[in-house]
Amino acid sequence: MALDPSNGYSATRDLQRFQEITLPIFNVVPVQLQFTIASDFVAAQVANNVLILALSNGRIIRIDLDNPEEIDDIDLPKKTSEVGVIRRMFLDPTASHLIICTAGGTTAAENYYLHTQSRQPRPLSRLRGVSIECVAWNPSLPTASTREILIGATDGNIYEAYIETATEFYRKEDKYLKSLQKIPDGPVTGIWVDVVPSKPGTDTRRVLIATQDNLLHLMGKIGKASHEGGASIYTRLFETEHSFVHEISKVSNTAASSLVISPDTLDSTQIEAISPDRSFAWLSSQGVYYGRLLTTPSTPDLGNKLFSESKLLPLSQLPFGTSGTGRKKAVHDSIDSIALTQWHILHLIGGRLVAVNRLDDRVVFDEVVLDPGHHSLGLFADQQKNTFWLFTTQEIFEITVDDEDRDVWEFMLKTEHFDAALRYAKAPMQKDAVATAYGDYLVSKGTFLEAAGVYGKSSKPFEQVALAFVDNDQQDALRKYLLAKITTFKKSFVMQRMMIASWLVEIFMSKLNSLDDMIITKAELSETLSPMQTKEQLDTIRIEFQDFLKKYKSDLDRKATYDIISSHGREDELLFFATAVNDHNYVLSYWIQRERWTEALNVLKKQTEPEIFYRYSSGLITHVATDLVDVLTRQSNLTARKLIPALLNYDGNFRGPLSQNQAIRYLLHVINQLHSDDAAIHNTLVSIYAAHPSKDETALLNYLETQGDEPNFDSDFALRLCIEHHRVQACVHIYSTMGQFLQAVELALSHSEIELASLIADRPVSDPVLRKKLWLTVAKKVISQANGIKTAIDFSKRCDLLKIEDLIPFFPDFVVIDDFKEEICTALEDYSRNIDVLKKEMDESAQTATNIKIDIAALDHRYAIVEPGEKCYACSLPLLSRQFFVFPCQHAFHSDCLGKKVMEQSGLGKGKKIKELQISIGKGMVVGAKRDAAIAELDSLVASACILCSDFAIKRIDEPFVLANEDTNEWAL
Repeated sequence: MALDPSNGYSATRDLQRFQEITLPIFNVVPVQLQFTIASDFVAAQVANNVLILALSNGRIIRIDLDNPEEIDDIDLPKKTSEVGVIRRMFLDPTASHLIICTAGGTTAAENYYLHTQSRQPRPLSRLRGVSIECVAWNPSLPTASTREILIGATDGNIYEAYIETATEFYRKEDKYLKSLQKIPDGPVTGIWVDVVPSKPGTDTRRVLIATQDNLLHLMGKIGKASHEGGASIYTRLFETEHSFVHEISKVSNTAASSLVISPDTLDSTQIEAISPDRSFAWLSSQGVYYGRLLTTPSTPDLGNKLFSESKLLPLSQLPFGTSGTGRKKAVHDSIDSIALTQWHILHLIGGRLVAVNRLDDRVVFDEVVLDPGHHSLGLFADQQKNTFWLFTTQEIFEITVDDEDRDVWEFMLKTEHFDAALRYAKAPMQKDAVATAYGDYLVSKGTFLEAAGVYGKSSKPFEQVALAFVDNDQQDALRKYLLAKITTFKKSFVMQRMMIASWLVEIFMSKLNSLDDMIITKAELSETLSPMQTKEQLDTIRIEFQDFLKKYKSDLDRKATYDIISSHGREDELLFFATAVNDHNYVLSYWIQRERWTEALNVLKKQTEPEIFYRYSSGLITHVATDLVDVLTRQSNLTARKLIPALLNYDGNFRGPLSQNQAIRYLLHVINQLHSDDAAIHNTLVSIYAAHPSKDETALLNYLETQGDEPNFDSDFALRLCIEHHRVQACVHIYSTMGQFLQAVELALSHSEIELASLIADRPVSDPVLRKKLWLTVAKKVISQANGIKTAIDFSKRCDLLKIEDLIPFFPDFVVIDDFKEEICTALEDYSRNIDVLKKEMDESAQTATNIKIDIAALDHRYAIVEPGEKCYACSLPLLSRQFFVFPCQHAFHSDCLGKKVMEQSGLGKGKKIKELQISIGKGMVVGAKRDAAIAELDSLVASACILCSDFAIKRIDEPFVLANEDTNEWAL
């Protein structure tokens, strides 16, 4: 059950440093634990950040260091007087399984099992009476059950067991227990099992067994595991495989003995960098025997190799010190406990903690950590969390590791393990020292290429390294060195980067030329390099050079680079560099100067900058006009007028038909597809059409007709060109679009184009006078050329405006009237019919005038009926209250209301006249006949028309129905 903090159970982790040490790789930090019980620790274990403490009163305390406020207090099912005190505990690396061993009280030794999710230890009946010394957990680290584990006993027996959590009371925790082997030389003090890589489908495991004077290595295949855990899997291994034994002479039966394994590394690269295998350490009476847990090769001889590469750290190499009692410890005194870190062996000697570097057996830490009289329980390592602990009967210490691998690089450098030294060097000075030494070592061995890459990361003087490669004629190594060195300079080191980059270009060119020469001469580069391999190397170097240009093109001076590459005659590389730096002008100029039009066009196809097209179109259109126009038509961002010089230059040299003229094709594309209205474009097209030597004007006329009456070209310019090149039909069309129909007709007639002149004469439909004049001009030309009077007469019938009398002046004086007597008679008959029609219209007009006079006379006798309650349409007051007017439309108004309305809507002059008449009549300024005349005039001005039906109402159509000062409720529905 969880402990109640109110009872005084609490645990806090004190991270204050216990004391300062000279080399602070290891720090001893006390973990402050406070309990309300007065009982010492008798056993302890730590795994996966979980502390398990056994008290002398038989109670077990479980503390989760991630949440130290919660403490579990667990009691054994039997009293201490019955089973004895807890002697040992074994906790698996996941902190899921705990085996508790007692010393035996009134009965035989008892063993209990406790699962992490349980609060009640259960007895292991099959292990009753077995004094457990060590446990090898299953390598797969299961959490639901232990699966197959190995147990080493005090009597030398090795057992295989399978323990699981039993939910029912009557079920046993231990499913089976099988004795595998008995070691005759006393207790089994340590045991370890791991998996050795082997062929797929096989499970090969290695077992290390430690006693006080022997260390056994056993490796082989195991049996198939049963899901129910009902059968042993290690029997086959122990019965069939031969074990390798490392034996020492027994010095003391009381000396401590144990087997420890290095914990899991938090950084996988540390182990892989220098030691891909875990390490072991066997504590014996002679000292500490340690080495790597080799996993390869997975052959039966692996144990022999493991022991041959391991070494002993004897007691004599450990430093002298004082014990907790103050007396000098002898050299032969035994070690109480050991633990392995990633690079060190921790020794607990009395109250002193001694740390030895496994690489060079150098002592890096030696301090007294326990007060006199304190008895330690040993050193412990958390395999998964990589933490280390020291337990005493009253205190707990955490041994923190700080920058443990700080000196690894130096040892690796001394032993010439340069790759490992580079990995573990952290400070720039350390990495530089390793790189410099590594490079010197490689040069001494003659491996210049490998040395070049290493030198590139060092600070060794540039000139020394470069001269070393030059003196030894190692151009490849020099190239590799320069490529590595240029990466070490920042962008701000412009001159250094430019110098190295330019030098690299020179080296690359020399290398490519030498390979080309060898291919041409079919010589071999070396005894082992064939011409085919030389070609492959050439391709590799070329790709490497291209990658270099892409990456460092900004560090190269264009002119200098062009000069270097050109001096070696490397055309492909020259063009690649120009392309890489986007110097398309250089590439295009290069191909055009060599009249390689196809290559130049291929470069132009990839461009989008308009200026490039303007610059190089003149040279390309003369030789690859069709392809160039294809490219130009795909560019929508070009200003077509800037291409006019190239188009005119092409047209000046073109001798084919208009249908194949690419300048016309492009101009039509700009006009029809891009809808250009630029006069320069249209004028250029007209000039090309007009200047073509062909007499056919169809193409030009089609274009002119598509332009309509408002063309985009300059009409005067086009007219001059057409006149200059004798394009009659085009000139006539242009005159016509300009509205100069007479000039158009005269021009057509001057070239005897009667039909064309006739078409033009019919165009001014809205101007009959001009149209008749044009037709007369055409008729005059026709009559002058006609072979007979009949032909001239037939032509005159084409226009409805021409009469025979209009044509008579154009006939010669000697023409006899008999030749067109019929036409004259027809004309006279038409005149006669017209006279009769006019006479009839005059009679109808006279009759209409008579009827109008009768109607006017009848107006004096018209009247209108006014109802008694009728109102004025202006003021809505009774109409009969004062003088009024009634109109034929039945609208009636008071005379003054009507006058006011008329004055509002009439002009200034009429309103002024009405006001003057009203004043003169109202004040009696006129009398007699003048008064009557004034009244009649006033009535004619005011009552000339109804203001609601006549023009007055039409003029007020924009006024709203409801004015702003009116009540809108009257309009509500």
